[in-house]
Amino acid sequence: MSSFLQMSSPLVARRLFLGHSGFVLSGAAVALLAGKDALAAKAGATGAQDVQILNTALGAELEAIAAYQLGADSKLLQPPVLELALGFQGHHKAHADLLSKTVTKLGGKPVLAKAKYDFPVDQLKAQADVLKFAAGLEKGAVSAYLGAVPLFGNRDLAKAAASILGDEAMHWAILRQALGEPPVPTAFMS
Repeated sequence: MSSFLQMSSPLVARRLFLGHSGFVLSGAAVALLAGKDALAAKAGATGAQDVQILNTALGAELEAIAAYQLGADSKLLQPPVLELALGFQGHHKAHADLLSKTVTKLGGKPVLAKAKYDFPVDQLKAQADVLKFAAGLEKGAVSAYLGAVPLFGNRDLAKAAASILGDEAMHWAILRQALGEPPVPTAFMS
């Protein structure tokens, strides 16, 4: 994906930020949570674009939370896989909380979760189906974050997004491995 702003389609937005394995906050993310006024000031004229990018990410994180809940409620996941899915959902919740607080700190209004998402429920008949669905969303999230990072006007926000990107990539790799696929299929992401 060449431009994060092209992610206005529902399909791309759905895939944007699904997955997070081993959530680690970067220094920039910690600064955002701590409420550093300097960070908000650095947004300057590009703040509105940064808020738009963050809100798109937040919407996708909220969708990811719902997607993992769907997987958990499906009764298709074996106990160890269910535990993994709920852990990934917890990462999404942490990302959503950080993104929401950051949007507010930058003077924006955080988006809310949709009442209903258009998930392919009729295609989820076995654990492998749920894992493939989640892996596809995680891969989309990696690509979306990769496209978003260079678009931030505030470089500290770019660093925080890159931290989440790494978490998304780990989720994708773990889900691929759970499906019996090579966890890292290529040397480069696009």
